[in-house]
Amino acid sequence: MSRIERALISLTDKSGIEQFAAELARLGIEILSTGGTAQKIRAAGINVTDVSEFTGFPEMLDGRVKTLHPKVHGGILNQRANAEHRRQCAAHGLQNIDLVAVNLYAFEKTVANPDCSLADAIENIDIGGPTLLRASAKNFHDVTVIVDPADYPQVLHEIAETGNTTLKTRFRLAVKVFNLTSAYDTAIAGWLNQVDVDRNAYFKGE
Repeated sequence: MSRIERALISLTDKSGIEQFAAELARLGIEILSTGGTAQKIRAAGINVTDVSEFTGFPEMLDGRVKTLHPKVHGGILNQRANAEHRRQCAAHGLQNIDLVAVNLYAFEKTVANPDCSLADAIENIDIGGPTLLRASAKNFHDVTVIVDPADYPQVLHEIAETGNTTLKTRFRLAVKVFNLTSAYDTAIAGWLNQVDVDRNAYFKGE
């Protein structure tokens, strides 16, 4: 069983992140991160590499594009036991990302505000987060994905014991991801379904 060597952390809910990142670093795991999450980890005195440095491509479009890059998704989605995948990764300089900890923009909290505009709602539809989560969950055989800080202790315990998590844990966490992303999309669709396009200033301004 291979060891977890590299983690990507990008969080809206940053509870417990300093302790989690510190323990990953103590276990010799390289940490990649973005934006405010990277700042928080760095402020705690923990080494972190910005995803933009890892990919060689800057965050852009007001943060809409941060992790949508082949070096990120190739590093997550490649099957480690597949010789052709390994060859392609070597040819294109892709490095494995073995652990992904992500949670999503708080869409439901945003639209719970009765004064929430359609523009505000749209900006709180997470794109990169669900993409990272779904990619990691799809490749659960090789990647540990965490969407809930409550899972940090179990994951850290298993890594400390063997250098990786168990397949059973990775599968459980992957199922948790698909339950979450399904509910997230349902919430977005449910809210958008009640928008009156004819009365909305977003469309009147077009």
